[in-house]
Amino acid sequence: MECVFGLVGKGFAIVVADTSAVHGILVHKTNEEKIMKLDSHKLIAASGEGGDRVQFSEYIHKNVALYQFRNGIPLTTSAAANFTRAELAAALRKNPYAVNILLAGYDNHTGPSLYYIDYLATLHKVDKAAFGYASYLSLSMMDTHYHAGMSLQEAIDLVDKCITEIRSRLVVAPPNFVMKIVDQHGARECAWRQSLPSASPTFC
Repeated sequence: MECVFGLVGKGFAIVVADTSAVHGILVHKTNEEKIMKLDSHKLIAASGEGGDRVQFSEYIHKNVALYQFRNGIPLTTSAAANFTRAELAAALRKNPYAVNILLAGYDNHTGPSLYYIDYLATLHKVDKAAFGYASYLSLSMMDTHYHAGMSLQEAIDLVDKCITEIRSRLVVAPPNFVMKIVDQHGARECAWRQSLPSASPTFC
């Protein structure tokens, strides 16, 4: 029941993910981090099996950091997306990762971009994308309301419409969502949408 989606606006890209860690019929936590900051101007949002999602995201993060350390310049968003796709493709016939990726970034010469990478190593540059059961709902909302050159407030309003639709129509909807944005000022957390407060576990 994971929900990961994103879109590109005028001068920025925004990615959204639920924050539930679920196994079977049990919810283990409601503040799981599914969007990782790759570097100052890149975000990677992942969905899939918990172990694969965490391990692969950290692997990509460390290799992007290693490239910048060795060469003194960061990878472009396109290069980071193609590296991610190549790693998924290399693992596909050996030990495949059950993970789907949305990679968002901002480059000085090309502006914001969003890349769709699925577990079969398919790579596409897109204006909007979604993974998980919520994609049936969020993609239909974005098809209706998305337009090129959206302002940040328009994009946030559209994200809120998607979240409202997910909560009202998905039979087991995640309670909490986090939005993160990347633009010329860098990658950062934008907002939370919570219907269930994140609480520390209590023990008897």
